[in-house]
Amino acid sequence: MNQLETIGRRLDRHFNKALRDYRLIDNGDRVLVALSGGKDSLFLLDRLAKRREVFIPKFEVEAVHVRMTNIDYESSTDYLQAFCEERGVRLHLLTTSFDASTDKRKEPCFLCSWNRRKQIFELAQREGFNKIALGHHMDDILHTTLMNLFFQGRFEGMPVSLKMEKMPITLIRPLCLCHEADIKAYAEAAGYQKQKKLCPYEAETHRAAIAQLYQQIEQMNPEARYSIWHALTIPHSTFHIPHKS
Repeated sequence: MNQLETIGRRLDRHFNKALRDYRLIDNGDRVLVALSGGKDSLFLLDRLAKRREVFIPKFEVEAVHVRMTNIDYESSTDYLQAFCEERGVRLHLLTTSFDASTDKRKEPCFLCSWNRRKQIFELAQREGFNKIALGHHMDDILHTTLMNLFFQGRFEGMPVSLKMEKMPITLIRPLCLCHEADIKAYAEAAGYQKQKKLCPYEAETHRAAIAQLYQQIEQMNPEARYSIWHALTIPHSTFHIPHKS
């Protein structure tokens, strides 16, 4: 068994466990994947497209990529289109922008993310999608937990499943049990094309600083992720994560 197969099987176990344990996909769902063009969203789309071919549950998958005209952050739309076509997935391409001067209290990352999500939510409602799949993995959730603890004074991460109050849409994070290192290794072995230009603010955010801190924590205790994860809870459920095998 080669490296791609070995890592792929481990990721599949975690991916399928998340779908099963948290009931993220039901019969009749129409799932819209937020496709940024990074390794995480590409892997998420790939796995959902494959899972769609399983007899139960029966669901539909499409993807959306939002281009931000005033941020020098770019993915090859030709590559994304080809990636989706190879998997029989329709890709929606949207374009938007934001004016940072309208609210100087907010960082560009917040405004960019807010406007991207606004476009995705509006498309989901127009096209009748009831679920939006986001490519956040376990490391993203742990980093968010530390950010909330240090900057907001509360201990909570990203919910694996979140039903929106003002619209008939549920956010799901099917990669919640997957490790970023595994996804990165898989993407490299599978030949995923990297983004043409990364976000210019990527290394300047609190999240980037927290990621560096988290790496130091794992150097002190390689099992720290499990300690943090098992301390997290979501409404009506508890996070359960298998050790890496």
